[in-house]
Amino acid sequence: MAIADALSRNEDGIATALGILAQRFGERFSTSAAVREQHGHTTTWITNQPPDGVVFVHSTEEVAEVVRVCAEHHVPIIPFGTGSSLEGHLNAPAGGVSIDLSAMNRILAVHPEDLDCVVEPGVTRKKLNEHLRDTGLFFPIDPGADASLGGMASTRASGTNAVRYGTMKDNVLNLTAVMPDGAIVRTAQRAKKTSAGYDLTRLLVGAEGTLGVITELTLRLQGIPEAISAGVCSFPDVESACNTVIATIQSGIPMARIELLDTLQMRACNAYSKLDYPEAPTLFLEFHGTTAGVKEQAELFGEIAEEFGGGNFSWTTHQEDRAKLWQARHDAYWAAISLRPGTKAFATDACVPLSRLADCVRGTMDDIAELGLIAPIVGHVGDGNFHVSALIDMNDPAELEKAQQLSARISARAIGMDGTCTGEHGIGQGKRAYLEQELGPALDVMRAVKRAIDPQNIMNPGKIIRL
Repeated sequence: MAIADALSRNEDGIATALGILAQRFGERFSTSAAVREQHGHTTTWITNQPPDGVVFVHSTEEVAEVVRVCAEHHVPIIPFGTGSSLEGHLNAPAGGVSIDLSAMNRILAVHPEDLDCVVEPGVTRKKLNEHLRDTGLFFPIDPGADASLGGMASTRASGTNAVRYGTMKDNVLNLTAVMPDGAIVRTAQRAKKTSAGYDLTRLLVGAEGTLGVITELTLRLQGIPEAISAGVCSFPDVESACNTVIATIQSGIPMARIELLDTLQMRACNAYSKLDYPEAPTLFLEFHGTTAGVKEQAELFGEIAEEFGGGNFSWTTHQEDRAKLWQARHDAYWAAISLRPGTKAFATDACVPLSRLADCVRGTMDDIAELGLIAPIVGHVGDGNFHVSALIDMNDPAELEKAQQLSARISARAIGMDGTCTGEHGIGQGKRAYLEQELGPALDVMRAVKRAIDPQNIMNPGKIIRL
């Protein structure tokens, strides 16, 4: 299903820009159908809308050059990192040029004494952490996919470690970006805090490429903990697991990760990742600190879990066991799809205040049952965020309609609980209607910002807001 929009194509401008870029970039510019389709939306349910051309850039100056050509001829620009986003961020509903930043993958500087580093946007989180390993530092934001850091900033990604280390908005100190007129700007210095002017860094973090193209990032780093332990605990029902999470966070235990998998998702993970845990609502946990500290944290959690009926709680400090557990969690999306081969995942997420988590998840489970869908639930529940993947036969319009109903109900329920329609997937094309429900008149302020910075609406048009 395509996302309807009032955007129109500028055929003459696109043709002219493609010709200029082909001459300038040669083999680093492509209009082949396969490359173009790869650079449109390729995950979940939203129909692929490929760009007209793809340019593979190597520097900030080259990005600026591409942007200036596109600006002169009124041609849309869609930034591309690794292509792992979930809400149609990469689609080109009015055609245009995809700027592939994957070759801008240098780690430019590491400042161990300042706990920060400077990277290009095509660096992936795994590559960065491999590079940092011998420094005793790591970058904590872990959305599961080995996403590019520029893409993670653009979608304000978070993931399993957010409960302790925050999201991308908390871990980006400054950005270099190419603006819609081709100007290159740096949003801040490397200082850990500043009161100097508007916070342009956080304006661009989460803007999904609609205000500019990120070409360099300075990121906060953390020290690798002395000790890490991981645990697994099953529960009689989802409410008991959620209430354990609430009590754990409120008790002040400094959880690094606390993830919920419902019964169906545990069944999928056991089969896909060759595990043998009980097929019941389950929490995956991780504790960071000193050797004595992580032992104490695990024991305190065990006592809380027991009060809510948790059983089979086990924890380990062995690196191989921890890696196997978290790889299974990161593979949950693929494990879910394996429950119903031949389907696509209609993935959605929501986030609510922690005190409303159990009610929101239970209401979602009731909706899934009422609609007759197969839809496992996983969640970064330490911060009230959970994900649903409805497995849909894309050739069955009735099933797709049910999945859309489910997504609408989840968003409405979360918003009604003073939460949000998306904790980390972003808005893209898929959630624009829900953003209007959530923020109302505030969208007029967003439109004013968009029009002021990008008056031609060439930066990733059709995403976040309708103009």
